[in-house]
Amino acid sequence: MITRADVLLLNQNYEPLNVCRLRRAIVLLGKGKAEMVENGMGYIHAVTQVFEIPSVIRLVYQVRRPIPTRRLTRRELFLRDAHQCQYCGTKTRELTLDHVIPRVRGGKHLWENVVAACTVCNHRKAGRTPKEAGMRLTRLPKPPPASPYYPFLPYLERRDEWRKFVPISRKH
Repeated sequence: MITRADVLLLNQNYEPLNVCRLRRAIVLLGKGKAEMVENGMGYIHAVTQVFEIPSVIRLVYQVRRPIPTRRLTRRELFLRDAHQCQYCGTKTRELTLDHVIPRVRGGKHLWENVVAACTVCNHRKAGRTPKEAGMRLTRLPKPPPASPYYPFLPYLERRDEWRKFVPISRKH
């Protein structure tokens, strides 16, 4: 259904803020809080009017927002470690999470203490530290860089007209 279409919402300085539904975008346009930047989806015909369907809208005022941080999830961790075991260097999709300092020994579930590991290395290390297990990390774990454009990556595959507003590569 067309009313469930996604619309890119830009800040006054053309920085991507959010992705909203078409209904919300039309309300923002109707109240004069936003202006249309791209019409990439055609028109909606009402009883007495024809409305352009926006693909990209821009707020007429500046909104201050904090830089988002990435949450520690399996998907994010595997992206950070490039789907590679941090002990043996094997690239595979069959990875597990490993706490460098095991949780039973007080290790926290933080970016600096969690790495991707293949099942063989994870079992070999078990509940020990890498030093006790005689293993070395290929690189020290750290939080990935935060990017305000990261949440928009999944949409860029379907919405080519958004690419000029989201300056990001797949590496982020």
